[in-house]
Amino acid sequence: MNERVRVRILLVVGDQAEVVADVPPEERAAPERYPAAEIAEAVGLEPGQLPGTVLTAEVGNGNRLADWQLA
Repeated sequence: MNERVRVRILLVVGDQAEVVADVPPEERAAPERYPAAEIAEAVGLEPGQLPGTVLTAEVGNGNRLADWQLA
């Protein structure tokens, strides 16, 4: 079974969303980029509404996140 984690969307740059773990800033790793449209469609928002949103995602192969859901 794959693990679910809480993440936060920092910002959207072009067609990419910068995603970080939803932990205090000093504990965060560098942001990872994912297609903003993919995340937005999964949670029923427009890409421009994503910054600041807290979600959960499933950690899959290669530690890539998928199955985005609003937290």
